[in-house]
Amino acid sequence: MSIRPVSRLIDAKPTLEGAGVKLHRAFGFSEPELADPFLLFDDFRNETPQDYLAGFPWHPHRGIETITYVLAGTVEHGDSLGNRGVLAAGDVQWMTAGSGIMHQEMPQGDADGRMHGFQLWANLPRELKMTDPRYQDIKSAEIPVLVEDDGTAIRVVVGDYKGVKGPVDGVAAEPNYFDISVPPGKRKTFRVDTHRRAFAYVFEGSGRFRDSSEPFGVLHEKEVGGEEVVIREKAGNRSMVLFGAGDEVAVEAGEEGMRFLLVSGAPIQEPVAWHGPIVMNTRDELVQAFNELRSGDFIKKSA
Repeated sequence: MSIRPVSRLIDAKPTLEGAGVKLHRAFGFSEPELADPFLLFDDFRNETPQDYLAGFPWHPHRGIETITYVLAGTVEHGDSLGNRGVLAAGDVQWMTAGSGIMHQEMPQGDADGRMHGFQLWANLPRELKMTDPRYQDIKSAEIPVLVEDDGTAIRVVVGDYKGVKGPVDGVAAEPNYFDISVPPGKRKTFRVDTHRRAFAYVFEGSGRFRDSSEPFGVLHEKEVGGEEVVIREKAGNRSMVLFGAGDEVAVEAGEEGMRFLLVSGAPIQEPVAWHGPIVMNTRDELVQAFNELRSGDFIKKSA
């Protein structure tokens, strides 16, 4: 077994999206090879309704899959195929945009005004770019939770953890998507197949990801006294950790424990032509997609 080294620590940055929704973006719209097969990760946790209620009105997607995981509040969605629904706390939606879809996502806070969740974009390989769109809407109660002897809890959203399988299936990137809570001070290792790219996103508490026999923090550039310095620190709330090669991820939770997403998938390693909500392989395909969007031919009929 080899522990995956930490290759980069990224602090999610404040971003405006949709009709003016305030969120934090860990990566996206640059370096598409960074987390291949994943293209973008947004953290839309917010407790101020005026910062999210404008939502994400009608917009197109082609060539990707979007994974929405709601922690608090609700997201009402609709699309050009006539699908309608509401994602509630703990629910997941895996949308395969494929050949093209128009949809909208309108968030509503809970009784305390909280709207918490994440959205991840996964690329589709060339042969599936123009597949028929489809949805997998998963209710919270359908997602299995494994609690280990030391109190670590693993919610298996997608994939397989020690034989416990998540309810989402048939996804091109063969992903694992786990919501993991590690109790204070506990050290854990999690198996990740060597052929997968992997990242962790910390959203509660803090801790250290280890790439040697002893735990240590992640090297991280920060500005101190007007100068850029490199320090070693814990990964905390809204920190994304990208891992190098290996077959295990090692974690040591801080004194308040740590909750994070552990996501991995098989890299596609194909050219990426990307503009806004559309991701293709070539510039010509991208131009064609936007021409079809303007001409009204964007939505394809099933064969």
